[in-house]
Amino acid sequence: MNTLVIETPAIKARKVAVTDDTLTVDLSDGRTLSVPLTWYPRLLHGTPEERNRWRLIGSGEGIHWPDLDEDLSVEGLIFGRPSGESQRSLQRWLEKRATKSKRRQPAKAAQGPGLVSKRKKRPIQRVQPTAPTRGRTHALAGSRRSAKGRGG
Repeated sequence: MNTLVIETPAIKARKVAVTDDTLTVDLSDGRTLSVPLTWYPRLLHGTPEERNRWRLIGSGEGIHWPDLDEDLSVEGLIFGRPSGESQRSLQRWLEKRATKSKRRQPAKAAQGPGLVSKRKKRPIQRVQPTAPTRGRTHALAGSRRSAKGRGG
């Protein structure tokens, strides 16, 4: 049985550009490859800032996006290989990403401009410090609220 082996010369990435729908890579042999971003869902779901934060790995044999946990090889780009990530893996990554972004955003920023919270605001109670009661120095030490915590 004969096996065909295709050897590629050491072609390296030199420059990378990512738009909202295209990944473009300038190669060391003078070619420029452009592929649809839909081939790489993690890049597609990334923000412009995350897409533009990349670095060459292996002296240009690959490209790494640290914020998106994505690695592409120049060889894969040359041969036209889209992402091999399963839908299940991508879904887990998207869920994890959504959880992280919720933790990073303050509550008001998460609402977005012009949106009003439906949660009722409670009035702020101002409590004047009082003399210590039964050895406690907390301002609410003698209050009904504090008494509940002591069992009575």
